[in-house]
Amino acid sequence: MAELNSGDGGGKKGSKKVRSKKSNAKVDLTAMVDLAFLLITFFMLTTSLSKPQSMDLGLPDKEDDKTKEKPMLTDQRRTVTILLGKDNKIKWFHGLLATPEANGGVTDAVYGKNGIRKEILKRVVSIPQVTGSKDKGMIVIIKPSKKSTYRNLVDILDEMAICDVPTYAIVNDITPDEQKLIDEMNK
Repeated sequence: MAELNSGDGGGKKGSKKVRSKKSNAKVDLTAMVDLAFLLITFFMLTTSLSKPQSMDLGLPDKEDDKTKEKPMLTDQRRTVTILLGKDNKIKWFHGLLATPEANGGVTDAVYGKNGIRKEILKRVVSIPQVTGSKDKGMIVIIKPSKKSTYRNLVDILDEMAICDVPTYAIVNDITPDEQKLIDEMNK
């Protein structure tokens, strides 16, 4: 660093008094800047950045036609089928569609705590009592239609997580009878 002398610090030219030279105090901040960058780097590397939250979704392996097995049958007392339509509409039924009257019929619902969540929570509690085993809980089959949106699917998956449903599946095999219900719903 260069320094400029700005005078001899004395008084008049003829005086013989020796006076001390007044110097300006200078502080070198290079070390302070280095320390600041080291601290910033340290804290950036040691803090955990927020990670995006996602829901685990188990998907089946890709199947060959040779390894395809016959479909697994489940107890109709344990199954609830949810059909997703356009404009955030939902129809659901408990059991088989051929005999929905025995289990309450086909019902319209909406998303949220006073809609489908209320019905799912009732069945999460009642189905193990009906089957007589806590191991045999509710199974939800989610069938999104072509007119439903991705948000509808995410909303219903959120409802499954909120209601703590043990087993649920997303299925795209819609039967002709279910398609009639979806067409009625999409009008």
